[in-house]
Amino acid sequence: MPRVVAENEEDSMAAFYQRGQVGASPSLGELLKFVGDIRKEANGDETPAHRVLEMSETSNEPRSLPFVLKFNNLTYSVKVRRKMEVPSLFGRRERLGDSSVGSEHLFSRSKILLNDISGEARDGELVAVLGASGSGKSTLIDALANRIAKGSLKGTVTLNGEQLESRLLKVISAYVMQDDLLFPMLTVEETLMFAAEFRLPRTFSKSKKKLRVQALIDQLGLRNAAKTVIGDEGHRGVSGGERRRVSIGIDIIHDPIILFLDEPTSGLDSTSAYMVVKVLQRIAQSGSIVMMSVHQPSYRLLGLLDRLLFLSRGQPVYNGSPAELPLFFSDFGRPIPDKENRTEFALDLIRELEGTPGGTKRLVEFNKTWLNRKQNLNGNETPTHGLTLKEAISASISRGKLVSGAGANNGTNPTAMVPTFANPMWMEMAVLSKRSFTNSRRMPELFGIRLAAVTITGFILATVFWNLDNSPRGVQERLGFFAFAMSTTFYTCADALPVFLQERYIFMRETAYNAYRRSSYVLSHSLVSIPSLIFLSLAFAAITFWAVGLAGGVSGFIFYFFVILASFWAGSSFVTFLSGVVPQVMLGYTIVVAILAYFLLFSGFFITRDRIPGYWIWFHYLSLVKYPYEAVLQNEFDDPIKCFIRGTQIFDNSPLAAVDNTVKAKLLQSMSGSLGINISGSTCLTTGVDILKQQGITDLSKWGCLWVTVAWGFFFRVLFYLCLLVGSKNKRR
Repeated sequence: MPRVVAENEEDSMAAFYQRGQVGASPSLGELLKFVGDIRKEANGDETPAHRVLEMSETSNEPRSLPFVLKFNNLTYSVKVRRKMEVPSLFGRRERLGDSSVGSEHLFSRSKILLNDISGEARDGELVAVLGASGSGKSTLIDALANRIAKGSLKGTVTLNGEQLESRLLKVISAYVMQDDLLFPMLTVEETLMFAAEFRLPRTFSKSKKKLRVQALIDQLGLRNAAKTVIGDEGHRGVSGGERRRVSIGIDIIHDPIILFLDEPTSGLDSTSAYMVVKVLQRIAQSGSIVMMSVHQPSYRLLGLLDRLLFLSRGQPVYNGSPAELPLFFSDFGRPIPDKENRTEFALDLIRELEGTPGGTKRLVEFNKTWLNRKQNLNGNETPTHGLTLKEAISASISRGKLVSGAGANNGTNPTAMVPTFANPMWMEMAVLSKRSFTNSRRMPELFGIRLAAVTITGFILATVFWNLDNSPRGVQERLGFFAFAMSTTFYTCADALPVFLQERYIFMRETAYNAYRRSSYVLSHSLVSIPSLIFLSLAFAAITFWAVGLAGGVSGFIFYFFVILASFWAGSSFVTFLSGVVPQVMLGYTIVVAILAYFLLFSGFFITRDRIPGYWIWFHYLSLVKYPYEAVLQNEFDDPIKCFIRGTQIFDNSPLAAVDNTVKAKLLQSMSGSLGINISGSTCLTTGVDILKQQGITDLSKWGCLWVTVAWGFFFRVLFYLCLLVGSKNKRR
């Protein structure tokens, strides 16, 4: 029976998409209703939370949802450092703050980025914020999207007359950055599917999520590129326009009520830009508020826009529909020529006025007068139909939008209606791990290079320190081997540095609007790294242990393997933590190499703990190399029976090493008489325990050193999480 139902679903879906090709692509609400109807016909069940409220053809109710986003008197200023020229004592001008002057005389002043901006955006409308570079377009979008610290921003942003809380805004809105931040080795379909796994609730079955992705691919016009990888500088992938549409698709997978976009057409040709804005128009018409910043739209794009907001140095100079633009500038006394592009003329005029002594002050004042006159003639139109924000969101969810809130409890306030995160933590970790494995599997050269580095290093160490003996010289060589081997494991972890640096902005984009928890990312990032670390540790341990001739047999090898694994874990965690602090790869490598060198210096190999100055002893206990180094030394030498220096071997590391053995024997007899102890050529003078005491290794057992190394790894993972938590509070990119 299930097989018959599945076949009927596929046939019905094919017919559904054939019908969709005639008109617009199906919306999420229509798609979910269609799926629910099929299942209801098959087995009588339905999902009431995802049903679509039907509107008759003759109904007077509008198809769009009654949302109005208003922003009043938005003002945002920042502190800037300014240089000024003043007359010098010698009659020439010196620039304050210039390095040619003896000392810098910089001072701060406030620069206003947004100045008393008011306006509104309604559902079903595509609103564009225009202006020259530096006019405040992106800043206004960031302000409305709550990506600016509250203490720096003045004014109010309301939705249906109610103040927007930060948590609620994250759930009901989406923000598309100007840069396309995507994983290069995932296909378009996989990228959108992972977004669906993050943003669609757990109550959605796998088949429904796939249907949503397929519908979105058709809506975005990406059907021909669905199986193509995104690509990057080293891998050929989709075009720039397709990448931009994929970036938009990731953020609208859950049908947000409000969509903010920062220059979505930047860097695209006219055709690609038109297709992107056409997609945004369809999203707005489905019942969303869409606001975007645009640098300079073409004539074709102007026909897709519903409302324009021109800015000049942070002040509004026009706020209205594109159709009213000629009338506005005609009343201002600068009519637009018939064959002139309206937006190009407006932007050129604004730039011209900005270059005059009075600036755009007269245009700003005229805009206020013009809006007041228009409002008095038309009245204050607020098409909310008396719905509160809670009622409007509830109606939106019932129609299929805002999928992450579908099925949520119906609280007394809008914030309680939608969950903060669509899925539980374990599911987020599973999806993150799957995405990371998928992306890494298609770039095997990255792990291959790391494995080759570890293998080659192990081979070199195995051949250089081949089959060491138990002589005093062999003891010194063992110490050198362990010091180099332990430090090498940490240095080879430096390749983890660019991993998060490449994902940093993807992480910021996805967590800014609650796609998943930051803790889920940290835990997933840790779990994904473990299999590769196990493989690297096993390869290094197997190559070096028996070739060097280390002690302990099978049990000694197992412990040696665990120490190598713990070293890789601690080193990888340490480098990962630094990647959360340092923003640049080259700077990060410099810091990693320097700090690891200090760790090796204070590990106890070059200078024992007893010889380290008291003011540096703290660094000895902070050294990551210290604990695995002491662990492998104890694994090798912690044997009170095994002897490493016998009889005449006591002279091997002294100037008497070249003396004939008979002379050494006589010296031993003389020493025996003086000390009152019989010392022969076979007498054991130094055991492994004595070597450990000479090296100052008396604090912890070998298992204690192992667990401290593991604990360092967890400690740096916690610090990494705190860095993400603090760093992501900055709303700005």
